[in-house]
Amino acid sequence: MNAADEATRQTNASLMARRQAALPRGVGQGHALFAERAENAEIWDVEGRRWIDFCAGIAVVNTGHCHPRVVAAAARQLAAFTHTCFQVVAYESYVELCERLNAAAPGTTPKKSFLVNTGAEAVENAVKIARAATGRTGVIAFGGGFHGRTMFGLALTGKVAPYKIKFGPFPAGIFHVPFPSALHGVSEDDSMTAIERLFACSIEASQVGAIVIEPVQGEGGYLPAPLTFLRRLRTLCDAHGILLVADEVQSGIARCGKLFATEHYGVEPDIITLAKGLGGGLPVAAIVGKAPIMDAAEVGGLGSTYAGSPVAVAGALAVLDVIEEEKLCARSEALGEHMRRRFASMQKTYSSIVDVRGLGAMTAVEFCRNGDARQPAADMATALKNEAARRGLLLLLCGAHGNVLRVMIPLTIPQALLDEGLDIIDASLQAIGA
Repeated sequence: MNAADEATRQTNASLMARRQAALPRGVGQGHALFAERAENAEIWDVEGRRWIDFCAGIAVVNTGHCHPRVVAAAARQLAAFTHTCFQVVAYESYVELCERLNAAAPGTTPKKSFLVNTGAEAVENAVKIARAATGRTGVIAFGGGFHGRTMFGLALTGKVAPYKIKFGPFPAGIFHVPFPSALHGVSEDDSMTAIERLFACSIEASQVGAIVIEPVQGEGGYLPAPLTFLRRLRTLCDAHGILLVADEVQSGIARCGKLFATEHYGVEPDIITLAKGLGGGLPVAAIVGKAPIMDAAEVGGLGSTYAGSPVAVAGALAVLDVIEEEKLCARSEALGEHMRRRFASMQKTYSSIVDVRGLGAMTAVEFCRNGDARQPAADMATALKNEAARRGLLLLLCGAHGNVLRVMIPLTIPQALLDEGLDIIDASLQAIGA
């Protein structure tokens, strides 16, 4: 780099200063970095430093940053056309993506799908369809769940800080019950009893249109639902004419070892929402559901100007090809097992690790004091995140108390790079006295 280039080169600090002047403080940022380029599971910042990425854009680039197949598909579409609005002039690729999702969705009931832009938009449309199909307005969701940042998504979300603070009141007709977690003292029976209490005290079952659940909670702490719990919910929903909506925005698209996390449970949801990993970094989301239910909305009642962007759809079709051809569902399972073995070994050394859990590659490590789940150690988790960043590894946290490390590796990460990142976590835990 010559002297002139060096003088004009941006630094992370200078860009952060511009960011603070130009953006509202409510837009958070996990790391004070600015990316210049990325490839697979590595990011290089504007200062040229290389980072191992265990965040994947919050579980988005399941196929890695800039997968060649995804980039090439998007480039081909860019050269053809970028936008027509599907509701004005359609294109075959949108139909093909819906066909492929319909064929892959769990269960034998014929499916239909349509596309939107974001996970929050997918969840809101799922509730709209549920209300149209059932004629009922009530919705049950779970404490710790995260369903988006729109007003209705926030109403469904069962986590106050930082998402709901100062933004209420929220739409009515939404009720929360505890999500089952043996570690946190909530059994399946406790959760089921809470729903029955709602029916007795707050809203009659005949007025509930949907129960919305993440098979594995994301923001709530990477908590997989117990195996039998979704089956019990399915039985309860069938008994009362309620629709079961699986929010797979984060758990879907091979993240949990199958294309849909609900495949692990032997349950056919009525509606499934997808986003994040579907586009390989391009913004696209989907609502997939049983055909008669999906047909409940009136013509023109569903859609969005940018929904199913042709460029994003091209990327999504390439993502599905990559998952199949590179066997990323099986790789997700293997990666998750490897990570949990490593973390279980660390748990024997570091007393602050109270739990290691996950499904497929969706893996979490929870930190508490004295091995007591009632004493969450957010300070320890934050210290780990900061020390790992000092050593070149990007991590993010979650959980109601911010004390859970969630590992969101690209499923295409090379084994050596994964182990390099895990070694950094081990060394960081030792450095902070975990």
